[in-house]
Amino acid sequence: MSPAPNAQPSPELFFATVNAYHRTEALKAAIELELFTAIAEGNQAADTIGRRCQASERGIRPLCDFLVVMGFLTKESNRYSLTPDSAIFLDHHSPAYIGGAIGFLLSPMTTERWKDVAAAVRNGGAPDIDSSTVAPEHPVWVEFARTMAPMMAIPAELLAKYLNANEDHASKVLDLAAGHGLYGIALARLNPNCEVWAVDWPNVLQVAQENAARAGLKDRYHTLAGSAFDVECGSGYDLVLMPNFLSHFDLPTCEKLLRKVHAALKTNGRAAILAMIPNEDRVSPPRPAGFALIMLASTPAGDAYTYLEYQQMLYNAGFRSSEKQELMPDFFTVVVGHK
Repeated sequence: MSPAPNAQPSPELFFATVNAYHRTEALKAAIELELFTAIAEGNQAADTIGRRCQASERGIRPLCDFLVVMGFLTKESNRYSLTPDSAIFLDHHSPAYIGGAIGFLLSPMTTERWKDVAAAVRNGGAPDIDSSTVAPEHPVWVEFARTMAPMMAIPAELLAKYLNANEDHASKVLDLAAGHGLYGIALARLNPNCEVWAVDWPNVLQVAQENAARAGLKDRYHTLAGSAFDVECGSGYDLVLMPNFLSHFDLPTCEKLLRKVHAALKTNGRAAILAMIPNEDRVSPPRPAGFALIMLASTPAGDAYTYLEYQQMLYNAGFRSSEKQELMPDFFTVVVGHK
């Protein structure tokens, strides 16, 4: 964010950034205490919220006030209420609850890489490949699959609709690095004639299979355990999904995988890449632009690629054309390559 014209110099941005962990830990505490759920249940005063959360009134009041300052709560006459966003995403009774995502986002496996970003900058990527997020069967992806699935439900549905998954023709789908499996599952839910083959590490595929079974898709959901680069996927696919995957690797590695994908597709098949994609200036929109540093800190050679870079990758891999569509502005964009 640029300062306003003629604004007086201020250390505010420095202190807000250095102390940003205060916000993180306050939100984490509120989720662990089920504070948002307590307020949704009708507890609006600090004393009643405290009783519901099994916490002291003296502790609840400053926490709630800080959440008001952050924008997660509102306050009037010493009574607290949820904002619309908090009501949707942080009330445990809401079907769109995403509070469990802190299990992945704030796990030591995720946060440890941020303890020495300078080392990643000096090295040009995560210094130790064996402990980076692209290491084989890294346990962080099991945590991701279990805790991030609710957060991915909306983009999964949006992607399925964009790809016209509601058409009833027979469809064979390959889901690479499937994780929780929600993207393939959303396609199969909308099309009763769709079958999905999911590729991921064995420990992660267990989570995807559980989600498919809960969706009533056990018989149409198949698994192929192993690395997306090495496992034999077969051929004749109408669609190959690559959700939030290519950004973990350098350009030559991405093109190698895309050539494999191209070979697996039938004529006129499609490859769908879901990613955080910054504009060509690489500083907007804020979240995709910031994703590049996340990849730098957590992978040996990953990046947040622009649409032009994805276009070039697809072209080099043999795809005849491509287009992009924003699914969730400032979050996810889909790039579709046509064989």
